[in-house]
Amino acid sequence: MPKKFTPEFRERAVRMVFDRQATEGGPRAASIRVVAESLGCGPETLRAWCNQAITASKATPAPATDESLGEENRRLRRELAEARRANEILKKASGFFRSGTRPPHDEMIRFIDMNRDDFGVEAICRVMRETECGFITSRAYRAAKTRPSSARALRDQSLIPEIQRVHAQNYGVYGARKMWHAMRRAGWDLGRDQVARLMRSAGLHGVRRGRKPNTTRPAQADDHRPDLVQRDFTAAAPHELWVADITYVRLVSGFCYVAFITDVCTRKIVGWSVASTLHTDRLPLLALEQALLTTGARRDSSGLTHHSDRGSQYVSLAYSDALIAAGVTASVGTVGDSYDNALAETVNGLYKTEIIYSKRVWPSATAVEIATLDWVHWWNTARLHERLGYRTPVEVEAAYTDLEVTSPAVP
Repeated sequence: MPKKFTPEFRERAVRMVFDRQATEGGPRAASIRVVAESLGCGPETLRAWCNQAITASKATPAPATDESLGEENRRLRRELAEARRANEILKKASGFFRSGTRPPHDEMIRFIDMNRDDFGVEAICRVMRETECGFITSRAYRAAKTRPSSARALRDQSLIPEIQRVHAQNYGVYGARKMWHAMRRAGWDLGRDQVARLMRSAGLHGVRRGRKPNTTRPAQADDHRPDLVQRDFTAAAPHELWVADITYVRLVSGFCYVAFITDVCTRKIVGWSVASTLHTDRLPLLALEQALLTTGARRDSSGLTHHSDRGSQYVSLAYSDALIAAGVTASVGTVGDSYDNALAETVNGLYKTEIIYSKRVWPSATAVEIATLDWVHWWNTARLHERLGYRTPVEVEAAYTDLEVTSPAVP
């Protein structure tokens, strides 16, 4: 008849097996044999009891006391607060690691200075050092703050206000390359990489052009004037080739429109106008009249060609008569192809990027006209053009005029 063992007996036998194994060492089977022989139960039965006890202990953890549960809650709250703070630090520092490399030493110092009151120096350095790019230690930061300023740092402190002044004088649109040329023209002997570094330190950057909506209204009647340019936007001398186009500006009350005429050789804007409508006599015709009056250009003397798209304003009878009366040859590109008037489109895009997009909406056409007046003067007299060897349009025009004056007469 099989023996019946009480739960207390089983618990005692299992405890004795584990206690003997912990005290004597060796395999559990040896302890089971000794305990089973001493208590008068079978070794296999006692082994089964031990396995059941192990399984039960894994499935049902020991209940925690009130004190240990409170400590665990406090620990979890601390860990959650640390994780949130580390996440905030990493979000603020995301811009430093866009290039995938370790930020420059000065930028790391500046980042800590900007955020030390919110997170603390040790926390910032500890979190940032865990990133792939690495970061300075808190000890290195404090050593850098107590170290006397180097000669380069002192020079940077004097150059940054000058960088900011030149950048602001040029509508804040120059990137590092043009700022390098502008600083050298201002008398500062700086390298391009040095200018780029100083611009980063000052938080300066150039503007980038976006997409330009199409504002050309095709003419209703067929136009048979040829495309004399064929996308070759080059000219050997001023007033050989002009390009013209129209763009728009968003106002509080609607839109206004701006027409430009640009000399291909010098990149000089020779004529422009602003109007609240697209009527030929109030917009492109005024720009053409200004260009003819200020330059005195005629086809008879310079072989001037006027190139535009096939918009209704440029193929109208009034505009065509004005070109014929001035002795200017008309040239037009194909319909719906911005590349056939790419240089004029470029001028429009730069105009929108460098001045118009500085405001979301302009208050009136008068405000646009005043701002355009200043911008065109800056474009012609001060803006550095990469295509002109980082010179201004008036400098190129003056150099060509001087060359004509000093050239010996041909017998």
